[in-house]
Amino acid sequence: MKISRGEKTFGVFNTLLLAILALSTLYPFIYMTALSLNEGLDSLKGGIYFCARAFTWINIKTVVTNPLVQDAFFISIGRTVVGTIGTVFITGICAYALSFRKLPYRKLIMIYFLIPMLFSGGLIPYYIQLRNLGLIDSFFVYIFPGLLNIWNLIVMRSFFENIPDSLIEAAEIDGANPLTIFWRIVIPISMPMIAAISLFTAVAHWNSWFDGAYFVNDMSLKPLQTYLQNILMNADAAQNLRQGSASVSASSNAAVAAASRTITPMALKMAVVILGTLPVLIIYPLLQRYFVKGVLIGGVKE
Repeated sequence: MKISRGEKTFGVFNTLLLAILALSTLYPFIYMTALSLNEGLDSLKGGIYFCARAFTWINIKTVVTNPLVQDAFFISIGRTVVGTIGTVFITGICAYALSFRKLPYRKLIMIYFLIPMLFSGGLIPYYIQLRNLGLIDSFFVYIFPGLLNIWNLIVMRSFFENIPDSLIEAAEIDGANPLTIFWRIVIPISMPMIAAISLFTAVAHWNSWFDGAYFVNDMSLKPLQTYLQNILMNADAAQNLRQGSASVSASSNAAVAAASRTITPMALKMAVVILGTLPVLIIYPLLQRYFVKGVLIGGVKE
């Protein structure tokens, strides 16, 4: 089939437009990477746009070896793993129960679930509730409030409802109980959807900073994104991180000590941003098909 000149022009225009959009999205990350890998004092001169001019690992090393950053990194990993498993498990069980059309008061239960999704009591009542439950300054404040995600429940329920009843009935004839049916039949069939929900939940946990900023005062329990937000918004936090590196360099050799003197708060900020963003940037391309599958599943509801 012959392509007309207008179609060729349209294709070239689309390619250029998408390339510009991709570059505008990617460039901030390139710029921050260049600053994080460049000597801080040299960066103050300006002129760094795509690559480091005075390459050094000292900024990354300073951030990685900082005890508070290490604690925050492990807290983020812990909440992401535990929170994702717990949320998918609890939400999946509730969604499977609500997928039975013969369930008594099924619509009433769904309305009960939808009310807090549409209306919130506000931050202060929420804080008081968490305090009464003993979750303030606790690792579990990252886990328990998000165990049941209503949006994911709707998506999972819609998927479970499309499973043929003949499979469930055949398993019941063979003597399988509801829990066995859920683990042996429903879960294997629903793996693409469960993988997509798990990825969405994991990314949400990794990027969350709000709960750590408002509900946790212990610095050793704050996740990486909260620590990053504190550094970006508070100049004193970045300065303290720099002073911590200076105290470490005092006991190091002369070369390391000289390199640490070139560190600036801005260079450390960029290094923390890169380290906080890198895990998600690695996961997304590898598991992109599951995200696409999740979007397609989420678009089909009752």
